[in-house]
This record gives sequence, structure tokens and C-alpha cells, in this order.
Amino acid sequence: MQKERISFLDYLRATACLMVMLVHAAENFYGADSSGLAGNMSMLANEANRFWVSFWDGGVSRTAVPLFMITSAYLLAPMPAGSTMVQFYRRRFLRILPPFVLFLLLYSFLPLAWGGMTWEQSMTDFKLLPFNFPSMAGHLWFMYPLISLYLIIPVISPWLERATKREEQIFIGLFCFTTLIPWLHRFVSPELWGECFWNQFTAFWYCSGYIGYLVLAHYIRVHLDWSRQKRLAVGWTCFLVGAVFTAWSFWWKGTPGQLIETPLVEWSWEFCTPNVLLATFGLFLVFTTIRSGKTPAFITSLSRMSFGMYLMHMFFLAPIASYVVSGDQAHPLLPVGLAIPVIALSSYLCSYITTWLLSHLPGSKWIVGA
Repeated sequence: MQKERISFLDYLRATACLMVMLVHAAENFYGADSSGLAGNMSMLANEANRFWVSFWDGGVSRTAVPLFMITSAYLLAPMPAGSTMVQFYRRRFLRILPPFVLFLLLYSFLPLAWGGMTWEQSMTDFKLLPFNFPSMAGHLWFMYPLISLYLIIPVISPWLERATKREEQIFIGLFCFTTLIPWLHRFVSPELWGECFWNQFTAFWYCSGYIGYLVLAHYIRVHLDWSRQKRLAVGWTCFLVGAVFTAWSFWWKGTPGQLIETPLVEWSWEFCTPNVLLATFGLFLVFTTIRSGKTPAFITSLSRMSFGMYLMHMFFLAPIASYVVSGDQAHPLLPVGLAIPVIALSSYLCSYITTWLLSHLPGSKWIVGA
């Protein structure tokens, strides 16, 4: 029996998927190597790139990953009554792992067809697949914390079922505090609360990371009884404050013409920082105000295809970006403020059409999860 779809989550998935592509499109305008993506070093060509990367990547789209996390948690935690851990794992992992493994292999070998990588690099990537994503599929890092969330949901579900509003607030408060850790690492000490070269499990380890978004999703769904007007007012305020800070943080460090380590220029772009958490909370609240009812078929289709679109989009985005940038970040074919959304939207459309076509094949759920 097919579950009833939640309208605002369809809109959210479709939007967050585009936001992911905006992030990767923007990387073509500050990455310092030839890959088109932000590697270990970054360099901004001019003030226009500095502003538009800050705007599109930091301000508009930085919440994409936590929005996907909070969407999954909103639907899945706690587990349905009567479900066992084994049943939950079987359902979730049979949905995501076959397409994930397929695309791990595709990113390891398919670029050989157009000379995008050497055979030596391909084999190196292949040998490391049991341990990490291949070199040309950095975006697949997201799958590993998603798998971690799936693993922990059966463990945390019994607590969520009986936790009071106050108890969840306490945990969310601890999570909010832990979002300061990236800043404390950078500006105070690289080792905090028991952290040292022989121990990375700090005092707040188990209250940090994406599990905080999981509990936040449950809290919003079960305990947050704000009116639509209050959700809109608080949501837009939180999103704008968080997004402006996130954009400013990159603009502040991104001096044009200066080669800089990427973690330094992205110092406040980690997904578990206070500003990104604030913006994510705000934008999610805004989406919850979408009136329930019949969702347009196109939005539903985009939502259904979003997993496959995410998996494959770098196959389209990389050549599209290469064409638009034309080897000169300072003088692309289009003004940078327009080039970034054009690259993202073109990749989005190509990924959607391809995923939609593949979804009509027998066994498509094993290919694109649709």
C-alpha cells in the first residue's frame, strides 16, 4: 500500500535537489584546480566571483544537505509501531544501497570513456570503494552520514516515542551548543573536551552531528504547535539571518587573487554550524506552511526522481560548467551571477529527464531508486 504523500516535503525535496546543484555550480568559480570543484585550495578571480559565490552557495543553497537530512528524519523517526530493526534496515538499505553502489562504480569507470581519468586512477578508486567514494564523485560523501542516520534510527526511536517536549528541548539545546565546535576548533583550540590524537570521541560527541537534525525534525512534527503566521515570520527571520551570516563569512575570508586553503574560506560553511542550523530550521518551517492538498504532478515527479538526480548530476554539471566557464573563471560565457544558476538549472533539467527515462525501465528502483 502506497503511503499518502506529504505535500510540503515534495516541494522541499525538489528545491533542496536544485540547491545541491547550485552549490556545485558555484564551486567552479572559486576552486583553484582544474577539476571545477573546490579542492584543498581556493582562489577567487575577482570581486564579482567573491560576491556571487557567497550569495548563491553560502546564502541561498548552503542548507541543502541538512534539509535532506531533516526531511528523511521527519518521515522515518521514530520507526512505525511494530517495526523491527531488521525490517527497517531491509526497507531503507534496499532502497538506497543498490543505486549508490551502481553510481560508485559508474564514477570509477565511466569517465574513462571520454578521457576524464586515467586507468591507474580508475583502479585506485575502485580498490578504495569499500572504504570511501571515488575521486570524481565527491558529492557522494552525503550517502555515508545518511547511512549513519538510518543505522541509528532504530536505536533512538524508543526514546523519541516516550520523550517529553522538555526532554527533546534539552537534547536539541545540547546539539545547538555542539554546532559551535567547528568555530572553537578554528579559533580557540584544535582539541576540545578530551580530544587528542588518540581520542576523537569528545565529551559532546554523541550529542553532535546530524542526529541533532533527526531529533529537531521529530520535535517540529510532534511538539511545535505554532500557527502558520508564526512559522512564516520566525522561519523567514531565521533563514535570512543564518543565510546572510553564511554568505558574509565566505565573502569576509575570500580575498580575490589570494590562494587560500578551502577550509579557511569555508570556515562557517559546515552543515553543523550555528548559522547553517538557524537557516535550515527557518527554511524548513517555511516549507511546513505549504497548504496540504493535491501536489502538482511535476513537483511530485521531481520529488520522486530527486535521489537519482542527486546521484547522477555531476555527469551533467561538470561538462556544462566547463563549457560555461571556458577555462576563465573571471570571464565566463555569462556573467557569474547568471552563470551559476544557469549551470545548476541545466544540470537539474538533464538529470531529471535522464532519471525519468530510466524510471520507466524494469527494475529502475535498483538503478535510480525510483
